[in-house]
Amino acid sequence: MQDTTLVGIDLGKHSFHLHGQDKRGKAVFRKKMSRKQLVEFFATFHACTVVMEACAGSHHMARKLTALGHQVKLISPQFVRPFVKGNKNDFVDAEAICEAASRPAMRFVTPKTESQQTLSALHRVRDSLVRERTQASNQVHGFLLEFGISLPVGHAVMKRLPAVLAEHALPPRLVAILERLHVHFKYLGEQIDEVDREIGLQLGDDAVGQRLLTIPGVGPITASVLAAEIGDGKQYRCSRDFAASVGLVPKQYSTGGRANLLGISKRGNKHIRRLLVLCARAYMRQLDRQSGRLAEWVRAMLTRRHSNVVACALANKLARLAWVLTTRNTTINSQSVAMPA
Repeated sequence: MQDTTLVGIDLGKHSFHLHGQDKRGKAVFRKKMSRKQLVEFFATFHACTVVMEACAGSHHMARKLTALGHQVKLISPQFVRPFVKGNKNDFVDAEAICEAASRPAMRFVTPKTESQQTLSALHRVRDSLVRERTQASNQVHGFLLEFGISLPVGHAVMKRLPAVLAEHALPPRLVAILERLHVHFKYLGEQIDEVDREIGLQLGDDAVGQRLLTIPGVGPITASVLAAEIGDGKQYRCSRDFAASVGLVPKQYSTGGRANLLGISKRGNKHIRRLLVLCARAYMRQLDRQSGRLAEWVRAMLTRRHSNVVACALANKLARLAWVLTTRNTTINSQSVAMPA
């Protein structure tokens, strides 16, 4: 196995399937190992290129194998799927990973650091808490509506809930259920505030995050997510590549030399895309108080395009600005931002 130059690993929870091949692409070995056996195997194996699909456990394994002296590359699963031959099994998947990694034009995913993974986990916890709080509010709305009490939509109903329960004669057991939901709603709000404070503290110690806060419409939540996902930004060739990675560029269906551009592709991380669109809408809501080249560009777009189209176009430009600030170690002045067509 000394002539092995490329090893593909099909990751699992407890078992890992390896496919090794030489520089000519000829298969050298196939092995099935546990997690402990895998680390012990690569600790004594000569330095080579190790390729895995980018998934939940790949970043930790990439850091561990890199520390053992190997070159680790991660591939998006969608680029591996076309290389699967015949019936699918774990060894065939590992071979397909090697085949995909051998392509000269293949694009790879940069492994995340521990801090990036931790910050990403914190944001996912916050999203789940926000969803739970919305569910509790919607349940209160639904239960009250079943008993003929209609309240305005939104979280404001929770502030008025004690007064509503005092005004209407509702069954005691229903009142107890609503009070329990009210307590749960307040608990979730406190947890969200605590997570926001923790994100703010982490962002205060991050130079990249502070630069991202200078982008018009971007707040602490979006800035911290961008700082965790972009990293150093070197995995993207240009700012458009990053915007394309989060699905903010037009989807193309062209043939016969005729270009046909559709709506945004909606590929990549939908959480970042949603936050950037929300930042764009927040900027557009305060457009009357904004000035500079960015505001002029948005006003000109609104005269000939729907506001939803303008929001996506502005989110695209905000993503490009985020890449520029990350890679060029600079800040921007929202009054003089140059926004190319």
